[in-house]
Amino acid sequence: MTAAPPRLRRFGDLDGKTFLICVGAAKCATSWLHSYLGALPEAVVSPLKELHFFDARFSTNALFDPDAFALKRLTFHLSQAGAQTSNLLDHATFQASVDRAQMIYDDNAYFAHFARLCTGSTRCLCDLTPGYSAIGPEGFAYMREFFAAQGTRLKILFIMRDPIARFWSQLRHLQQLNPKNEIARNWPKALEASALRARADYRSIVTSLDQVFPANDLLYLFYESLFHENTLHRLCGFADVAYEPAQPYEKKNETTVKLPLPPAARNALETLLAPQYAFCHDRFGSAVPTDWRE
Repeated sequence: MTAAPPRLRRFGDLDGKTFLICVGAAKCATSWLHSYLGALPEAVVSPLKELHFFDARFSTNALFDPDAFALKRLTFHLSQAGAQTSNLLDHATFQASVDRAQMIYDDNAYFAHFARLCTGSTRCLCDLTPGYSAIGPEGFAYMREFFAAQGTRLKILFIMRDPIARFWSQLRHLQQLNPKNEIARNWPKALEASALRARADYRSIVTSLDQVFPANDLLYLFYESLFHENTLHRLCGFADVAYEPAQPYEKKNETTVKLPLPPAARNALETLLAPQYAFCHDRFGSAVPTDWRE
């Protein structure tokens, strides 16, 4: 049974706006996308690249405690040199961290955060949090009902990448965050982790999104062609903002751990992810990048 969203105030500043939520996938250039959308005059992104609002409420497959992380981030800002009040007034990420901390106990703070960021030219508001891909159908249904309280149109973006390449990139990123993970040795354990498997389960994610949201409010893109001009035209049209060309591609939040994929790990990933390749080829046909494994 889907949990009912709380009663929420309606924020008039959001009326008529498009609300774009990118639900993943992890290691699919969402940091670059945050930078691109944030540079568009008609789009607003949160200064916090990942808000982790909905996965704090549906945390079964969360990789960490999102609310505890929010408090840790706020503590970091409070501890910086200089006057706290001046720092708060001068730094958008500090202000956003205060907003995010309030979201722990006040659901209205989610919409208040974006209403505060709106300008007269804003047409689209964006929350790009790859962790949302693991909240499951109940979480997506909650998200849909949560937005019903506002006069916005909710649209969902999901970006896919070659499943093996994406999974190994995420493992390398986790080692970058914590060298003790030692993925070269511990990758078999990682392949059994439910939180990581949930993020790799394109079939479940796409099927759930298809069931919960209208087709016109869903956009599926591929990492391998994300930076192409025609893809960005399509994305901007979906987000209801005017297209602008991207600056020369520069990787954001690039994983610095460059461990090669061991042959045994590749074989295991091929077995684990074979259903994902099959599903994507069946569901998306010729749109699947040609360099994906068959």
